[in-house]
Amino acid sequence: MKIEDKSSVIFGNPMPKKAIKKANKAKEKALKKFGDDTEKDYTLGFSAIPTLDFLGAKNIVLGDGKESFSGKPLIVGNIRMGFGHYRISIAMASAARALGYDPYWLDLASFDATGSKWIRHQNELYSKASRISQKSKLFNHFVWEPLNSEGFKKITYNVGDQKNTELLVPLFRHIPKDIPYIATHAWPSQAAIHAGMTHVVNAIPDNWPMALHLSEGAIHTVQTPFAYVGYKTFNGFDKKPLKGMGDKDLKLVGCYVDHELLVNCEQVNEDRKARLDEGRPIRILMTVGGAGAGYDLYKGMIEHLLPMVKENKVSIIINFGDHKGVYNKLKEDLKGFETIDLFNEYDKVKAMAEDLKSKDLPGIYAICNEDIFQAVYSTNLLMNGCDLLITKPSELVYYPIPKIFMRHIGGHEVYGGIYGREMGDAVKECPDPKSMNEMLDSLVHDRGLIKMMCDRIVKLKQAGFYDGAYECVKLAAKGR
Repeated sequence: MKIEDKSSVIFGNPMPKKAIKKANKAKEKALKKFGDDTEKDYTLGFSAIPTLDFLGAKNIVLGDGKESFSGKPLIVGNIRMGFGHYRISIAMASAARALGYDPYWLDLASFDATGSKWIRHQNELYSKASRISQKSKLFNHFVWEPLNSEGFKKITYNVGDQKNTELLVPLFRHIPKDIPYIATHAWPSQAAIHAGMTHVVNAIPDNWPMALHLSEGAIHTVQTPFAYVGYKTFNGFDKKPLKGMGDKDLKLVGCYVDHELLVNCEQVNEDRKARLDEGRPIRILMTVGGAGAGYDLYKGMIEHLLPMVKENKVSIIINFGDHKGVYNKLKEDLKGFETIDLFNEYDKVKAMAEDLKSKDLPGIYAICNEDIFQAVYSTNLLMNGCDLLITKPSELVYYPIPKIFMRHIGGHEVYGGIYGREMGDAVKECPDPKSMNEMLDSLVHDRGLIKMMCDRIVKLKQAGFYDGAYECVKLAAKGR
């Protein structure tokens, strides 16, 4: 299959020969390290995703090639890098189902293929660096923050990614070119464009504009006006002025949120306000992200909240995702950290979500799942039944629940936190235990602050701020 070069000129901006040479060498290195499968015939099949059975989503896997895409298919192309890209992918699949499509799940990191091995290697490096950044202030200040804010922003960064994602093309050999396709990371989008797909939406996750997210040939969608201006102008992508993106390439669509979290949004927030007015314990949902970072903040928060739990002022649900190690360390380090544990008991998590509709659940609940879909979606299940979400300012910034932001991990997350606090459905980022606990005290003692956020969520929902996933589906169906 002939692959059109996307690394020499990016949106009309010629790239330096040095960057192109470096990208070609990186691809050659990956081929030597992970093998050359350019001529391999990856025939496909489909398997069920039990956690997403309510969506009818099918997982694209290797198979005998006898099965075909059926119904009204829409592919969600993604990778496992933290939990964020999986969560956004579920939102896209949910919106697709709500609009009458049959969602198919394509995790390009899940195959035994050259490009998949390259992705998994990059993910391992990213996760390791994320955890180091939370332990080493020097590494965070001099390496991780600059890389995630300025390094990934440079237009030349896209050159290497565009060349490396050519490695993924063999996996697309048996996928019809005109199927609507939404990518929740630039690599699955770039790969689809390299493979000749014609209805590709590149759903950009972050509020901080970066060349990392570019996939020329796709329709790029952003969630905020700030991101829109950044990609329209490419301001800061190079030392010299650049040509930005055109109207056909870039669309402002709103926040990527699941249909299930929006359909009863007004009533959910009325119920939250009623619980607050009745003086019932504030239900706090904490999320441990896919990289498992931020331990000191979890420890500080929980230690501070333990007396309030005993006084029945708050109850806590912690989704540890698939990071049981964080749970084990908290058990070792915190006196009085007594939990009701739901480990790999997803049915009980679903039952808890139902119970929260009609009764309080005092105490501290710990959830952990080895299955990635269950680890991610447990937060979604419990979100509507909780009053306050504590999360780092990543993909959950854009979800319709009152929020406090923990310290960001990587400079690109900073502007997500700024967006949330300016929209009014969240309060500011709290970077250390002292600032976090002060904010928690304010919200517990003045419940009107949470009620204000509930009112903002309803107004934002009615104004269409959370409709981004629906808009992505419509754009993919229409194509360029």
